Amino acid sequence: MTRHAVIEQPADYVCFAAQDWWYHNQAHSDFQLMRSVARDRKVLVVNSIGMRMPRPGVSTHVARRLVRKLRSVLRLVRHPLPDLPGFAVVSPIPLPFYSSPLTRWLNAGLVRIQVRVAMWWLGISDPVVVVTLPTAWDVVRSMRRRCLVFNRSDRHSAFPEADTEAIEALEASLLEHADHVLYVSRALMAEEAGRTGDRGVFLDHGVDVAHFRRRRVEEQPADVRDIPGPRVGFYGALDDFLVDFDLLERLAAELPDTSLVLIGDSTHDMSRFARYPNVHWLGPRPYESIPAYGSAFDVAIMPWLDNEWIRHANPIKLKEYLALGLPVVSTDFAELAGYRDRVRVATTPEAFVATITQTLADGGSITAETRRASVIPFSWESRSEVLLSRIEKSPS
Repeated sequence: MTRHAVIEQPADYVCFAAQDWWYHNQAHSDFQLMRSVARDRKVLVVNSIGMRMPRPGVSTHVARRLVRKLRSVLRLVRHPLPDLPGFAVVSPIPLPFYSSPLTRWLNAGLVRIQVRVAMWWLGISDPVVVVTLPTAWDVVRSMRRRCLVFNRSDRHSAFPEADTEAIEALEASLLEHADHVLYVSRALMAEEAGRTGDRGVFLDHGVDVAHFRRRRVEEQPADVRDIPGPRVGFYGALDDFLVDFDLLERLAAELPDTSLVLIGDSTHDMSRFARYPNVHWLGPRPYESIPAYGSAFDVAIMPWLDNEWIRHANPIKLKEYLALGLPVVSTDFAELAGYRDRVRVATTPEAFVATITQTLADGGSITAETRRASVIPFSWESRSEVLLSRIEKSPS
């Protein structure tokens, strides 16, 4: 059954993001899509309200995460982009307990009041509501809106530490009630096609092609430029449920004359790499400087685990690596199917190390220019145009 919402006039947007604008990677799809939408519309991004309360002994970096969240909340409503005055960010105070109906109801009311105040302050009413984080369902279910968009960027119920049963129920509610369901994973879209029908649409990730351009050696930061080459690199979240750290250690051990450069915050105990002088963990770096760091890589890697999260993922960094012209070596996952002419895929640890060795020697099977040209059509502006045409010009 067709349930597309029809919007005849440009709408304002309220997006419940899965990250925090102030502390997480701003390359995430909800942030990038909303930045593009904000060129000629008002947009309010609601920072992540979380999927669980961090717990000592279970969660990592609990104190740091709580302090960081408090600082985010204290920013109230901000316009972080001077060139986009219509783009605003708010960090509501949540009560991230989602197992009990009572606490869910209390949390939803608390967050909804804060969001409504921010909307009033910004002059936003009757918006298109975009939800990336399933826990926002309790907040938005009673909000006045033009239509509801579920940005199904990941299977969040597969997230470690989350209450799987509770998050699955929230995902199910969004799949049932959303006017549009956006997928970046063809595998996940196929699995849920019977529930979404023609409301489901594949909207591939984009890339900031202007930002992710290769930098000259003299433009690369000194801390990475001074690392001996050749350099095999990764930037992004170094999370236990994403990255195969055993594979990284094997790479470090078997290629001692190759520098392994790791950039990003980590939930893993990185002291395991202290005995490898060729491993250089630089920690997190601002989004603005990531292309300059990535430009120092000779080979970029995606060393993913094989799990439920990765099987339904479509990492944005894949297009970023290609936009930088970098040769890419990756473990296998479903969304690589359309990239095998540009990305070398390894299915075993032995093959991963061997493929990196081969790529360091030959520079990859295609040129840097060809790699970059292959993702130029996928700017975030082009992705937002597809989104807007779907929402604001969809058939009834």
